[in-house]
Amino acid sequence: MLFVRQKAKVEILEQNEQKYKEDFKEKEAFLKKEAFISAKEQLHQERANFDETVREKKAEFEKIRAELGKKENEIAEQRQSVADKLANLDKKEASLEEKEDYLAETIAKQITELERVAQMSREEAKTTLLNQLKDELAAEQIQLIREYEIKTKETAEEQAREILSATMQKCAIEQVIETSVSVVSLPSDEMKGRIIGREGRNIRTLETLTGVDLIIDDTPEAVVLSSFDPIRREIAKITIEKLIQDGRIHPVRIEEVYEKSVKEIENKIKQEGERAAVDLGIMNLNKELSKTLGRLYYRTSYGQNVLKHSIEVGQIAGMLAAELGSDVKSAKRAGLLHDIGKAVDQEQEGTHVQLGADLARRYGEKELIVHAIEAHHDDIPCNTLTDALVKIADTLSAGRPGARRDTLEIYIKRLKKLEEIANSYEGIKQTFAVQAGREVRVIVQPNIFDDIASAKLARDIAKRIEDELEYPGQIRVTVVREARVTEIAK
Repeated sequence: MLFVRQKAKVEILEQNEQKYKEDFKEKEAFLKKEAFISAKEQLHQERANFDETVREKKAEFEKIRAELGKKENEIAEQRQSVADKLANLDKKEASLEEKEDYLAETIAKQITELERVAQMSREEAKTTLLNQLKDELAAEQIQLIREYEIKTKETAEEQAREILSATMQKCAIEQVIETSVSVVSLPSDEMKGRIIGREGRNIRTLETLTGVDLIIDDTPEAVVLSSFDPIRREIAKITIEKLIQDGRIHPVRIEEVYEKSVKEIENKIKQEGERAAVDLGIMNLNKELSKTLGRLYYRTSYGQNVLKHSIEVGQIAGMLAAELGSDVKSAKRAGLLHDIGKAVDQEQEGTHVQLGADLARRYGEKELIVHAIEAHHDDIPCNTLTDALVKIADTLSAGRPGARRDTLEIYIKRLKKLEEIANSYEGIKQTFAVQAGREVRVIVQPNIFDDIASAKLARDIAKRIEDELEYPGQIRVTVVREARVTEIAK
């Protein structure tokens, strides 16, 4: 029974398989027919596209052929025209050759006739004519050169006046004449007694530390500070103002405030040097050189503030350089640094020109700047335009009416000489010229000088002052020997 069932299933499967095969064959025939029809249609479409492209190419080819035919006709016409022109040129050339032969023959006859009349050959006549022309041209050349020289000088002088006039109008720096005294305002006359202190100990401490002469007289609510050194005078002024504000005035406090005032002035010097460089637009200036430049804020030359003078020289030199189309930055830099040596000429040997050039070279300034510093007082010749501009600007700034006072400079030199004489001895701690140069106060080291040696030192200094200086009146020499012992309680 099972066998029969399986056999029946097999027969059914075979029938299904046969049916599937017939269906597949029908589908296969149908698909082939569709593919054939699609390929036939595609072939027809491609053939139509090809025919269209061929027609377009033929039309384009015909158009090009027509244009080429037209060009060939034009070229043929141009060729014929060129041939006609060549023929005409040949005729003209033949005619010109005939004329040239005739002219050559005529010129030869004229030259022969001229040589017979002038009784000299052609070369001799040419040489004579050239020599005559050279003489005439040389005379005219000399005359023209003279005229141009005169005109150039007149123009140069006029332009120089215009440049200097325009430059000076742009420059508006104030001129400040420094004096040798400063005035400190007091809140009341009672403060004068506190500044003097018991038995004058406060005022002695102030004068000893600062080297400034304090003048306390009948002037209401004011103390006058007298010193030729503006740095000392400024330190003393700041010290007294701070003491007045603080209210505690005694020797120990005076020393503390004095040390703070010294640091404050050092910062002020640094700031003034940096400000001067910034005002002139000078960057990358060496810090030590900038600090040295700031010292000129408290330096005067013939009564003229040297830092303000240096800034003015830099500005004038820069404006002159701009007018002349030269290097403005180099002119400003050289003008600002031209008197840098005056910041150290009181401490080192040599002229301010030599010291300034050494400083600039040491701190990496270009040789152009160093040369301008060396040349601004004709120590060496001016070789560059920057040298000349700095020299001119320095003369303009110094020569301005009211800018300088010779008498003040002579007075300050005498005070410096007084200090130099005293400092030339060994064992000197500090020396101050006070009371407008009428007294030299010398502070000695107590471990080197005893009382007898101090008295001898005073006589020796007084003798040297009499021999080496000229001065009105008398000069007092005061030698101070102070022994101070300090112990710390722990």
